[in-house]
Amino acid sequence: MLYKLFKYNWQVRDEWVEWCESLPIEELTKIRIGGMGSILYNLFHVIDCEQIWINQLQETPVIQKNMKTITSLDEIKEYSRQTKKVSESFIKKFEKSDERRLFTFTSKSGENKQWTYDKVLYHIVTHEIHHIGQLSIWSREIGMKPISSDLIFRDIEGI
Repeated sequence: MLYKLFKYNWQVRDEWVEWCESLPIEELTKIRIGGMGSILYNLFHVIDCEQIWINQLQETPVIQKNMKTITSLDEIKEYSRQTKKVSESFIKKFEKSDERRLFTFTSKSGENKQWTYDKVLYHIVTHEIHHIGQLSIWSREIGMKPISSDLIFRDIEGI
């Protein structure tokens, strides 16, 4: 089920990126209330968090990117493409036996927290859904129809 939910998020994200292509860069980078502060930064944030968590789970280096250096939708598209490729490979290999495997997270203050791998993966899915909802609000504020995130009407194999 996790892979299907990731596929759902990637499909919705791709549609939002396509939706953004009709907007001028000034609208994409305009500072807004809530979320990560702009449409471009919201998109970057969900992609970045996905790659950070997935790379930590698979014990590979986290890509260090600064949101403030992102200046174009093309950069978002490329970052999404790269991240999805890595995430998809990891999630496809993820087996039921790994669900209860513990992931240890060390905070900046040095405190250790532990969660199961499946909890972290579900967090990634719900985190993106949360931030994508902000895009719907902003789209209405600028007089545009938002992308539908309605799962029931989406063609996602197995759901």
